[in-house]
Amino acid sequence: MHALEIKTRRSRCGCRSGHVGPIGDHGWSYEHNQGRLAIEKALGDKVTTSYVEKVPEGADAQRVITKLASSGHGLIFTTSFGYMNPTLRAAKRFPKVKFEHATGFKRAANMSTYSARFYEGRYVVGKIVGNMTKSNTIGYIASFPIPEVIRGINATYLAAKSVNPDVKIKIVWVSTWFDPGKEADAAKTLIDQGADVIMQHTDSPAPVQVAE
Repeated sequence: MHALEIKTRRSRCGCRSGHVGPIGDHGWSYEHNQGRLAIEKALGDKVTTSYVEKVPEGADAQRVITKLASSGHGLIFTTSFGYMNPTLRAAKRFPKVKFEHATGFKRAANMSTYSARFYEGRYVVGKIVGNMTKSNTIGYIASFPIPEVIRGINATYLAAKSVNPDVKIKIVWVSTWFDPGKEADAAKTLIDQGADVIMQHTDSPAPVQVAE
């Protein structure tokens, strides 16, 4: 998780953000960390930041979020869907702390959510891969059956189908955001099933390396 300590003339706010994967994954956690670094660069000595990475969803997340909220941080970013309920519980327990949760749908007076229209990009890619595939089979490595991921799968398939009526999509659920071994195995399975295009909703470069 990342921690920001924002100092202004009138107030001092500590903020922390948590990551489900390593910040070196060159994916989701990496980009969040780039945001943290951009804040440091923009605000200079008005802000200090830190982070906690590789925080599992569930009981460990609850423990980490609670510890951060009780240690004086005024703003906490929790950067994975599975942190939603732990974040909500912490928000109710620490009403003076502000929380920002990624991709969730539960909110409180001091807890907001943020996301992006990821499915729009996947729709564009779906058009491309629908035209590219020779086997008419797209392989999709999916993390968890949550709204964000389902939207991505649907957008990909609908777009591909619009340009290639014969296209099929095969899905392997890996139940993780970051596990290079599982992701690589999923890519191999999809290739064995005839997929000549692989897409992923996970964070490691392993599927790309297998496809190469």
